[in-house]
Amino acid sequence: MNKIVKEHYPASKLPVELREGIDASALVTVTIQEEAGRKEPLSREQLRQLIEQAQQGAQGVTIEEAVARIRALRDEWDD
Repeated sequence: MNKIVKEHYPASKLPVELREGIDASALVTVTIQEEAGRKEPLSREQLRQLIEQAQQGAQGVTIEEAVARIRALRDEWDD
């Protein structure tokens, strides 16, 4: 996994979406690290297979069970 660290980097050189909330005259430390994991997006077929596998392993609940869970979660906030 590759990692690049730049210390004392002028905030004014950062892209706008990374500069938000930071004074343009400030110095920052920028760390760029490659994410581990899949490098290519899933194909339609791979995605379809993953969805089917998830659906086969999923346990359904009745409407009454779902309502009871929601009410229990809601009631936690009333305390």
